[in-house]
Amino acid sequence: MSRKYFGTDGVRGKVGEFPITPDFALKLGWAAGTVMAASGTKEVIIGKDTRLSGYMLESAMEAGFCAAGVNVALTGPLPTPAIAYLTSTFRADAGVVISASHNPYYDNGIKFFASTGTKLTDEQELEIERLLVSAIEDGAMACVASDKLGKVRRINDAAGRYIEFCKGTFPNSLSLNGLKIVVDSAHGAAYHIAKNVYRELGAEVISINDKPDGININEHCGATHMDSLQTAVMIHDADLGIALDGDADRLMMVDSKGQVVDGDALLYLLAKSAQQRGEKVPGAIGTLMSNLGFEQALGNLGIPFKRAKVGDRYVVELLKETGWRLGGENSGHLLMLDFTTTGDAIVASLQVLRALLESGSGLCDAITELEMFPQVLINVRLNGDADVALSHPSVSDAVATAETALGTDGRVLLRKSGTEPLIRVMVEAKDAVKANQYAGLIADAVRAVFPA
Repeated sequence: MSRKYFGTDGVRGKVGEFPITPDFALKLGWAAGTVMAASGTKEVIIGKDTRLSGYMLESAMEAGFCAAGVNVALTGPLPTPAIAYLTSTFRADAGVVISASHNPYYDNGIKFFASTGTKLTDEQELEIERLLVSAIEDGAMACVASDKLGKVRRINDAAGRYIEFCKGTFPNSLSLNGLKIVVDSAHGAAYHIAKNVYRELGAEVISINDKPDGININEHCGATHMDSLQTAVMIHDADLGIALDGDADRLMMVDSKGQVVDGDALLYLLAKSAQQRGEKVPGAIGTLMSNLGFEQALGNLGIPFKRAKVGDRYVVELLKETGWRLGGENSGHLLMLDFTTTGDAIVASLQVLRALLESGSGLCDAITELEMFPQVLINVRLNGDADVALSHPSVSDAVATAETALGTDGRVLLRKSGTEPLIRVMVEAKDAVKANQYAGLIADAVRAVFPA
């Protein structure tokens, strides 16, 4: 059976449109609860971000789990990595996050964590989908006996527990005293957490975008809209800025000059600093979108590099396969398996701050040797089959021409969108003119396969 509802990061869509409806959430909770109860599950933890729709979906999921005989513990608004952590530390059997991450408020999603704080396996998701499809198409949704129904409780100190966990990943020998930091919480799940972590470690914190109203999450702020953070860093003459996304699993930063530092650069800094501390860094994992300049810079440090498919779950899978501990995406999902089981923006930022304190340099100075290649991305909309376009001889010839011309100083990537009739054409090169030239050449070849 193939996936019908689960994407690379759970189920996601527009609120009120299938599948992000109360009825679907109820049946998903029941299906997941039934699968989990069959393997001995007794309790799941449900957290959410600050979207208004979170109340509706939380209640529906809660009812579905209870109908399957599974107890539920509610945390209220909390970062995705906090749910992964609490699922493990509470010895819960699974965790659920209701969030659409960096998307606008009118989107929402539902994703699961296993008892270990990692994403569910493909096999578990497929079994949940099998029951879910049956419940949706055949109405096959049975409720356990009244004396077997699940109960619901609230974890009142969830935020405090997670704050202490984050602080515990920062060395006791170091302090953030003397640092002025601007923190952009994206009006999201970390609005009441991130600023307190840095303050309690000694930093002077200017907190922005920390007043969620249910519909302002990610709105012109956070890790996907860096302008307000850049401006605030300059206005307040801060040492750096930290931007989270709506569920606080994505980190982007701004240096004292207002320059954006993305996930590739931050991962490079983490790998370099670990090596300078004498720690073994057997390798690092990026994705198909990771910058070639980042890969070459790691090579200059003698650190091997491998690429996973786009999506943090695939980075985690390759980390487990290789036994390596560091990985991430240029979008800001950073994985440090010595500290966390999933992307955690706050924990990642603390390790960046540790690196800067230990080196005695500012963020802009710590990565001066990192030369990022210009990267051009063109989305080509199709009116035909994407696989046909990708395998067409004229497209293959255009790609071959570009790769020959760029040699080791560039890279070409073509991939189809999983949600839209698009082919994404990406070309990066040391020379920005060449990157634009060959991205255009390949995009034109793709368009010509199915002329309008």
